[in-house]
Amino acid sequence: MPVHAESAQKVILVVDDDPGVLQFVAELLEDSNYHVLTATNGQEALDQSVKYKGEISLLLSDFQMPGMNGIDLATELTARRPQIKVLLMSGFIGGMLILNEGWHFLAKPFIASQLRTLVTGLVSPERASKFGPPATRPAATRSATTMS
Repeated sequence: MPVHAESAQKVILVVDDDPGVLQFVAELLEDSNYHVLTATNGQEALDQSVKYKGEISLLLSDFQMPGMNGIDLATELTARRPQIKVLLMSGFIGGMLILNEGWHFLAKPFIASQLRTLVTGLVSPERASKFGPPATRPAATRSATTMS
């Protein structure tokens, strides 16, 4: 994976159990000059986080995965790396999703420009003005549960 000078400071950990989604998102972010770490499940993502000694700017994770889901992963990872921003994505959320304060959600399917704009707004606010405001707002509650 190429690392560009600007992206060396902006590392994104992408987690999705669907190989096609993982590849699409990783390539899109690499093409947008971010350094991308990938994982296919929550435990692999935690392992990547331990191996990678630098700052990880963003966790971009699928919400529903076998084993550890995206909320459990984000909770664990933010405990280890409090500065990390969180963007969860899913196409299968039923009912209401309540996220921790400061976390964001992106519904699948999405188009490349939506993801690029949201990620830029989260990890590079100084560049975000070129792309407009982030597409989602953080939830105001601290709960991390789903309700049907």
